[in-house]
Amino acid sequence: MPRGRAEGGGPARDFDPDEAARRLERGAGELSSQGLARLNERLSWYRSMPAELRSWVGVILQSAIVAFAAWYRDPRRHKAVSAEVFGAAPPELIRAIRLERVVQMTRVALDAVEESLEDVVGPQAAPDVHEAMLRYSREVAFAAATVYARAAEDRGAWDARLEALVVDSVLRNEIDEAVLSQAAALRWPGRGALTVVVGAAPRPQDPETVVDEIRTAARAAGHSALVGVHGERLVVLLDQVGDPVAAARSVADTFGPGPVVVGPAAQTLGSTGASARRALAGLRAAPGWADAPRPVATDALLPERALAGDGHARRTLVTDVFGPLADDRGALMDTVEAYLSTGSSIEATSRRLLVHPNTVRYRLRRVHELTGWSPSDPRGLFVLRVALTLGRLVEPERVGGTAGGPGGVVGVLQEPGEELRSRRSPRTG
Repeated sequence: MPRGRAEGGGPARDFDPDEAARRLERGAGELSSQGLARLNERLSWYRSMPAELRSWVGVILQSAIVAFAAWYRDPRRHKAVSAEVFGAAPPELIRAIRLERVVQMTRVALDAVEESLEDVVGPQAAPDVHEAMLRYSREVAFAAATVYARAAEDRGAWDARLEALVVDSVLRNEIDEAVLSQAAALRWPGRGALTVVVGAAPRPQDPETVVDEIRTAARAAGHSALVGVHGERLVVLLDQVGDPVAAARSVADTFGPGPVVVGPAAQTLGSTGASARRALAGLRAAPGWADAPRPVATDALLPERALAGDGHARRTLVTDVFGPLADDRGALMDTVEAYLSTGSSIEATSRRLLVHPNTVRYRLRRVHELTGWSPSDPRGLFVLRVALTLGRLVEPERVGGTAGGPGGVVGVLQEPGEELRSRRSPRTG
């Protein structure tokens, strides 16, 4: 139905809608200028925008008025409001202005335009044009929401790819200035100490759902998270870490079945590569401890990691566990050896060593103080057994023995494959 005729077949209105549309098109520049002046007058944040972006707002406002004129002439032929109004908008403008501020700008600009409608289209057409503008502004609002939703979706997909690159760089221990810049682009705060948590990815959940659940759980516990889903493996970086295991406990339920292993705390993002490497070594060795807690610190898996071929775990056991016992003039090592061979009996140990049972108890407490592992705890006793075995292989001179095989100290402490390469190297001298 032409706009110049009343509904229900009534008499024709006393204005020509086509002429009103033409006047709108001719006055688009004047109306947009008045709208921009009102924006500059009322919105301080608009005044502080760069001149280039403010000029783009003027272009969009003028195109919106021209598009409205075409829509007013025939709404059925002009429905692609988003393309007509926002098609010229550069991505920088959409990133710079939040949707909330777009709504605010629309209201202020419409107020200015409505005040001048009568001068542009005439008093007879002004009420009808004003009513049509109210309907059109609703279409513009929906179009703006669609544009911003699409931009947010694109930005989310880009952020997800960027986050995956950062996590992958941490796993490969290739953290350079570019990776730090990528983390900054993600607005990840990375506050305080950091830790890496690894485990199985839940199935059959969508990776995006998993990431959202982890972020929600981490945020509730006061942490920010970077998340990467690498096939069947889930990797999480947490900040604001006091106790790494306690921090990991806040997100452990979002992992799939199986062990969840926590790396040691790192002070910067650049040093999280070591934490990730140890966490992954712990994840590979975790099946060796059937009763391991969930989550479990990778350093609690030192014997399993050593048995699985982790050279760092072997070095740690020799340096931090065997070393203090060997340095204590042999008394503590002899006590642990006797305690192991007598089935963890203090009385039998005292008889074998010809000392008082209280002396045995004192020495066992001393072992706990020096190494962090208690001989009275089955798990601690297992760690001590593995450490003593490795120590005797690596440093036989400290226990009165001799090197027992090719490779000596180097062979026992090397990573898998390194020993083979060292044996194949040509001899010198």
